[in-house]
Amino acid sequence: MNIPSKYNPANVEDKWYNYWMENNYFYSTPDEREPYTIVIPPPNVTGVLHMGHMLNNTLQDVLIRRARMKGYNACWVPGTDHASIATEAKVVAKLKDEGINKLDISREEFLEHAWDWTHKHGGIILEQLKKLGASCDWKRTKFTMDEDMSESVTKVFIDLYNKGLIYRGYRMVNWDPEAKTTVSDEEVIHIEKNGKLYYFRYQIESEDDFVTIATTRPETILGDTAVCINPNDERFKHLKGKKVIVPIANRIVPIIEDEYVDMEFGTGCLKITPAHDINDKEIGERHELKVIDIFNDDATLNSYGLHYQGKDRFVVRKEIIEELESLDHLVKIEEYKNKIGTSERTGAIIEPKVSIQWFLKMKDLAEPALKAVMEDEVKLVPKKFKNTYRHWMENVRDWNVSRQLWWGHRIPAFFYGDGQNDFVVASTKEEAVVLAKNKTGKKFKIEDINQEEDVLDTWFSSWLWPISVFDGIRKPENNDIEYYYPTRDLVTAPEILFFWVARMIIAGYEYRKEKPFSKVYLTGIVRDKLGRKMSKSLGNSPDPIGLMNKYGADGVRVGMLLTSPAGNDLPFDEDLCEQGRNFSNKIWNAFRLVKGWEVSKEIEQPRSAAQAIKWFDAKLVKVLEDLERSYENYRISEALMITYKFIWDDFSSWYLEMIKPAYQSPIDAKTYEQTLNNFEKIVKILHPFMPFISEEIWQLIRERTTEEALIISPWPKIENANNDLVKEFEFAAEIISGIRTIRKEKNIPNKDSIELFVLNKENIQIDFDVIIQKLGNISKLAYIDKKKEGALSFRVRSNEYFIPMGDNINIEAEIEKLESELMYAEGFLKSVQKKLSNERFVSNAPEQVIAAERKKEADALAKILTINDSLKGLK
Repeated sequence: MNIPSKYNPANVEDKWYNYWMENNYFYSTPDEREPYTIVIPPPNVTGVLHMGHMLNNTLQDVLIRRARMKGYNACWVPGTDHASIATEAKVVAKLKDEGINKLDISREEFLEHAWDWTHKHGGIILEQLKKLGASCDWKRTKFTMDEDMSESVTKVFIDLYNKGLIYRGYRMVNWDPEAKTTVSDEEVIHIEKNGKLYYFRYQIESEDDFVTIATTRPETILGDTAVCINPNDERFKHLKGKKVIVPIANRIVPIIEDEYVDMEFGTGCLKITPAHDINDKEIGERHELKVIDIFNDDATLNSYGLHYQGKDRFVVRKEIIEELESLDHLVKIEEYKNKIGTSERTGAIIEPKVSIQWFLKMKDLAEPALKAVMEDEVKLVPKKFKNTYRHWMENVRDWNVSRQLWWGHRIPAFFYGDGQNDFVVASTKEEAVVLAKNKTGKKFKIEDINQEEDVLDTWFSSWLWPISVFDGIRKPENNDIEYYYPTRDLVTAPEILFFWVARMIIAGYEYRKEKPFSKVYLTGIVRDKLGRKMSKSLGNSPDPIGLMNKYGADGVRVGMLLTSPAGNDLPFDEDLCEQGRNFSNKIWNAFRLVKGWEVSKEIEQPRSAAQAIKWFDAKLVKVLEDLERSYENYRISEALMITYKFIWDDFSSWYLEMIKPAYQSPIDAKTYEQTLNNFEKIVKILHPFMPFISEEIWQLIRERTTEEALIISPWPKIENANNDLVKEFEFAAEIISGIRTIRKEKNIPNKDSIELFVLNKENIQIDFDVIIQKLGNISKLAYIDKKKEGALSFRVRSNEYFIPMGDNINIEAEIEKLESELMYAEGFLKSVQKKLSNERFVSNAPEQVIAAERKKEADALAKILTINDSLKGLK
């Protein structure tokens, strides 16, 4: 068999991915096995792979590949999200480039453009995931705007409306003036900014006196309908019942009293703009104030902005201050730091706006979902996110589910009149006509009925994802939903814990009466090595496809997972991918070494090889037990490191050295066959992390049928543990390291054999002596009752080991060197003991500092003892 001298991922990855696809290894259908289901967090349909996707999907693939090997019916459902705001923004920008304004074309024409865009750019990210090795059941691929998925969304909206949980009303919403739609509270990112606090005067009606107010948003004075004071504020008792004149607008408004006003903030007088501040709106409702909206949808001023009409809000801010100053109303300007709400989607500064919207009542719906997580029916990993989840769910507000967009699931409400409640909710216009007649007693034609223009929040479709991908909303008793639901694990990001995870749990209990998944693995944010969040603007986000071309998919998968503990941010460094590629090369070279040996059936198995195999079997059991714990606790990075060290250290550095035949000599057939078996076990535990190289080696070890592919091979079984054997080898490894250290320090070539005498105070087993003799090139190993004179020595625990000097060492030079080392060690010990004898130091230093100094003292004493022993042996 011709095995290439170098591992080339480019020659391997497509070959095996196509092989897996052709043989339907990813495909799942209900059967008698226990299911293991994961639904992918659907990326934006027109998105491309970024480092966050790489981490998230690598973790999912590790879990699903291992489950497949553990005998589960593994089903990983892929799909994409229609992403209303992001996709519509891209289509609007494309039309603009073509000289087309969205408002100049019909909704139907716009949707044609949107579907064209989706068909052209959609699905790219799923193809990129295949390059990563994602073993999704691609036959089950779903899109949130698929016909069956859309029907499910409509059905749920109608159901919730009929239950009295969805309502329509005027509310203060978060308005994104760039996307020209509302966004939910959870989609508002608050950032701290340096701003200004503006103080200006309102003249009291029919008086020469003024009241001074402070605001960060002077442009909104054109919408003011009152000034408010705290009724307990003695400073302003004289203002009760009076009115003031709003500058520029010259509008006469009342001075009202409300305990909401913070007497310590600003001047203690608060301007009230009910249309543009949530707190002002609540005060306005209590005092029945007029609501004056001064903004257009793009945050330019409307006719209530007077001579500022058509200008952007921030331009007006600057100009209105100049006008107030010219009118002698500006008192002062102070520097001020405050938090500004920005849109997660576009980055635009959010404008509070009163608007008629559709809302879903959340309080009662949230209770079962809160209980599920608090009682660990749904486990969050890591647990620290439980408190965040509880805070959100206990303070949940009604969900604004409507968006002022065209791309998305159109709200199934139909209007038959101009009144706020002149509508019915139905799945079709035909059904709406019937419902409208039943509601009003009047007859309607289809052309009399108009559907709501708004679409539903994207999350309103994705909260159904674990149910709708199995068609569980439309057909709640079909085979797929009954078999695959609830799913097993969800891997996602903490920032969508409420957006998506909590809402899926809510939907699960509402529509299936049970949880949608058992465990939620919350990944961290991928950052650069300086700790910055990756972004295009910083230029610190590498191209995942470029990384895979450079280091191989396996190398990048390992690089992503080397430092990604659950819930903690990942400080990504490209060097980690290089480490992953080096690991591939290490495994490949080990395989080539074994396959390159000449095999003889005539040779008996050496005792050293037999002992090495016994140890390896015991070590594998220990590794499998450790891996089981790590996987069970979702410590995936830890599981990778266990696998990495087992292959790099235990197998490559120790086991292969133990069984390696002498130079230009053959290996016995028994050891060779057992080593191939061990290689098979190694690539099995490696497969979830590095699927391509593991399958390549697996297929090269022996001829395989399609039923014997690694991807569907059984995970190694945990046999009876032999931890004593593992510990005995750890002792032997220390002895071998001690021998190698002396060889290195004394320049004794490895090819020169030496003798080793043991003062066995630990009473250790001698099973590994054959290994020590082979790896240490020991011509004679003997146990003695007293110290060996004229020999170099070293200790392992309380055992002492002696290597006679023979002709290898210059005794006088060695004595001189040891005496120099002794002098340094004694001086170091003296300085440490001086510090420890200082009562002030011991009393004031932290406990860990004292412990570190005591360790230095113990190490120095041990070193002095060893040097003195060596000197006695030489003199």
